[in-house]
Amino acid sequence: MTQVEDRSPVRVEQDDHLLARIRRHAEHSPDRPILAIPADGEWRELSWSALNARVRDVAAGLVARGVERGDRVALMSPTRAEWTLTDLAVLSAGAVTVPLYHTSSVEQCRMILRDAGVRLAIAAGDELADRLREAHDVEVVILDDDGLDRLAAEAGDDDRADVDRRVHNLTHDDIATIVYTSGTTGDPKGCVLTHGNLAWTTSQTRHQLEGVLREGGTLLQMLPLAHIFARVIQFVCLDANLVVGFPSTASDPREDVRSFRPSLFVGVPRAFEKIYEAARQQARGKVRQRIFRFAVATAQAWSRSERHRPVLRARRVIADRLVFSRLRAALGGRVRHCVSGGAPLSTDLVHFFHGAGIPIYEGYGLTETTGPATVNAPDALRVGSAGRPLPGTRIRVDDGEILVRGGHVFQRYFHDEGRTDEDFDGDWFRTGDLGEVDDDGFLYVKDRKKELIVTASGKNIAPVPLEDRVNRHPLVSQSMLVGDQRRFVAVLVTLDDAELASFARERGLDGERDELIAHEEIRAEVSKAVDEANTLVSEAESIRQFVILPREFLEERGELTPTLKLKRQDIAEHFSDEIDSI
Repeated sequence: MTQVEDRSPVRVEQDDHLLARIRRHAEHSPDRPILAIPADGEWRELSWSALNARVRDVAAGLVARGVERGDRVALMSPTRAEWTLTDLAVLSAGAVTVPLYHTSSVEQCRMILRDAGVRLAIAAGDELADRLREAHDVEVVILDDDGLDRLAAEAGDDDRADVDRRVHNLTHDDIATIVYTSGTTGDPKGCVLTHGNLAWTTSQTRHQLEGVLREGGTLLQMLPLAHIFARVIQFVCLDANLVVGFPSTASDPREDVRSFRPSLFVGVPRAFEKIYEAARQQARGKVRQRIFRFAVATAQAWSRSERHRPVLRARRVIADRLVFSRLRAALGGRVRHCVSGGAPLSTDLVHFFHGAGIPIYEGYGLTETTGPATVNAPDALRVGSAGRPLPGTRIRVDDGEILVRGGHVFQRYFHDEGRTDEDFDGDWFRTGDLGEVDDDGFLYVKDRKKELIVTASGKNIAPVPLEDRVNRHPLVSQSMLVGDQRRFVAVLVTLDDAELASFARERGLDGERDELIAHEEIRAEVSKAVDEANTLVSEAESIRQFVILPREFLEERGELTPTLKLKRQDIAEHFSDEIDSI
């Protein structure tokens, strides 16, 4: 058994919660811009005092509607400033935010609304409101068309005074939010997170990322705020006085990035993979492809080298002029740091971004740990790891499983004491993830314990490392290993449409997509990807066969979580014929 504990935590007083911090910021820096909202092709800034007043007014409107302390209020909206305002207003009313992804189905909404016992729901637009009403008999407030203005207008002075009392009386033990997990291996579970969890995690993460969170910096919030990682990172940035911008629903996200020019970019692995893929797809023609391959090799060599010799320095100057500078420009030209969470990134990809002058700091955490439990930082970075524990966090590896203890660990699963007891070993939360800790305290996450494939011969195989290696091939979009209780392991593969079309043009291949995926040259390329993955494991653990699927795995078909993790059971059911044909 291995155990590691980081330094003492940043002290967080009982009355020091996120709402108290917002009010302090509004008092000490009333005119400082803190939110940026797209409006008519420009960015309209909202100051601390304006944010505080707006949150108080909306909270008073909720009180006027009869929302009591402890009531559950559902929030369903894409990422936008109103999401944040409403979330803070719900918390200010002493109520509990229950976030819903705007992509959730009626059935998913029904399960969460009923389980949480939601008193009121707030939705962005009529379509989402109708979905909520179909799912459950609940009162719905609509954000669009000045819905928040109308809600705030219902409040009187007594309601605003009541909000002040509720904020003053909040303690760390009060429930702030119930966040339902994505459910990759079963039904979603409602994680009960307190005001103490949010305040503690925000303080420790801010301290760990001190070298990233410079005042005057900016974050463009692109991730779904229903995910705890995005929500906590936003709280951290607000607490550190970074201006948080929100995407425009009407424009291309790339235009938002170019016009807002963030200094900090936060994403899930797929976001960074898409940035890399877009850069590679622009390298059309043999000469440009050679230049891009040269730049990739140079970046990775630069990142992996402790000493940069003159030849490597000269190569990097050339690569920067031809490739890296354009990559940084595509991210707005001001990005100094990136943070990635949700799943491990390919180490080759991290080295590429590092060498290109865009460092990525990976972390590890779950909904049950209020987001981050470990994270890399500028002064403590190890590529391939999930970083060191946050201050005050203990990490233990017991029989390969990662256990976590600290002020960010959730209170319980809502309405599920049995599951809560099952996932705790005393004060230690059993994550269900497999990993190891090196001598310097860096955590390496290997796989989900529940996702291990056990073949008919009893061989345990972790699918993620093999899938990640298969996915590195330009043609491959997604892959999923299968083989539980079977004689050998195989892999389901989906292809990237743009890369497939480009490959077909270059090779002079004709036909529709269904014809192309059966073409011998395409299958030969996928076979190369499988062979490359098999270099990681023994022959007994290797992938023996592959199937190219007719389409990608899709969130709307229930095959991916909102953060694009594979829902393996659902995928296996949907492609059972293909699996049975192996």
